[in-house]
Amino acid sequence: MAADPSMSTGDHPGISLHLLGGFRLLHGDAPVVVPRGLQRVIALIGLRPGATRSHLAGLLWPDAPEDRALSSLRTALWRLRQDPCCPLTTTGDTVRLEPAVEVDVDALVGTAARVRDGSDPCLAAALAAGRHDLLPGWYDDWVLAERERLRQLRLHMLEELAGQHLAAGRHGEALEAALEAMAAEPLRETPHRLVVRIHLAEGNAFEAVHAFYVYRDLLLRELRLEPSAAMTALLDETLAPIREATRDAPAEPRRTPTTRVGPVAR
Repeated sequence: MAADPSMSTGDHPGISLHLLGGFRLLHGDAPVVVPRGLQRVIALIGLRPGATRSHLAGLLWPDAPEDRALSSLRTALWRLRQDPCCPLTTTGDTVRLEPAVEVDVDALVGTAARVRDGSDPCLAAALAAGRHDLLPGWYDDWVLAERERLRQLRLHMLEELAGQHLAAGRHGEALEAALEAMAAEPLRETPHRLVVRIHLAEGNAFEAVHAFYVYRDLLLRELRLEPSAAMTALLDETLAPIREATRDAPAEPRRTPTTRVGPVAR
């Protein structure tokens, strides 16, 4: 593990750990080269701050006996401490990142917390937070579980943000957040339902009906399912006059086909 030799420690003192979209450890703007095995150790410690050595070892080497897993962890930590850019600190039986290390996952979690608490974070920053998957191409069980947790956290954050903007009458901002959630998970109904509600709130009946049928067609094509009753109910009031007019319209009289009789063949 080593920083780019062209960048001195004094020039770029900050260390940041990026796990969304792929592993990157930066010392200022300089990438720190970390072997894949040690990347797993740093990434897990970044995601599980303050975890005990036994917990870390069990997740990193799940198929090894506990004593061997702990021995592997001690070796990995020793290797990491040989580098001046090592961002780890140990307290008793726990291992964590240095407090000054910035982790991109923390930014997503913090933004979601502010939205949940009713704060008004920068819309652009909220839309961009967590846009990339956690450690794509990694298939450890702990990565898969954390990836899904963060994916769900982001989806709920975007939907809650859209709902807050809708309630405040900021329809443009609400639509941006709902469309971002829709792009993240196209088959999820909640953001589509929000889009329909936003269009109805703006008085755009055509846009609302169009959005509903786009989602209905997608759901039928991909899963052979219909939208939920909750989503269909959103358009009941809008479609009621059309259904009523169709039901009350007089039926056109059926025309009896006439048969032309041609000349009799001789």
